Amino acid sequence: MGYAGGTTSRPTYHNLGDHTETLQVDFDPTRVSYAQLLEVFWKEHSPTSRSWSRQYKAVVFYHSEEQQRLAVATKERLAAELRAPIATEVLPAGAFTLAEDYHQKYYLRQDRALLRELTTVYPNPPEFVASTAAARVNGYLAGHGRQAQILAEVGRLGISDAGQQRLLDAAAKRARVQ
Repeated sequence: MGYAGGTTSRPTYHNLGDHTETLQVDFDPTRVSYAQLLEVFWKEHSPTSRSWSRQYKAVVFYHSEEQQRLAVATKERLAAELRAPIATEVLPAGAFTLAEDYHQKYYLRQDRALLRELTTVYPNPPEFVASTAAARVNGYLAGHGRQAQILAEVGRLGISDAGQQRLLDAAAKRARVQ
């Protein structure tokens, strides 16, 4: 989680300036393509809805001409499929500023027991924020991922048996609510 798309020097949550809250996805293009990421992006939000603020606007930030071409092409294809204008913007990435530590891993921070376990493993805040395990647990707590995927991975997340069961229970409950 962080801030991008603006000109404000060193944006923060309480001094965002002209930036937008966003996330930066680091990916291995030999395993997943930018086009595949775009397909997930377009499905995971309401692209025809206008954003009510600059802070929370829907936007695809691109890093190259090829990424821009793909983002615009998928946006145009979606507009044709939906027969509606797409409000989501496509903009150059510019600088990305990582959000403050307390602004990271929202769903994980709501579960104090799992948070305690993972901050024991990753006591340094930047390591915790960068941790793949913490990101996975946060995503599962948010209701993302299939049950089979969670079951296959839960033992590799560095949490206790009790923590694993807590995660499985919480993810199952969240999936039923959604």
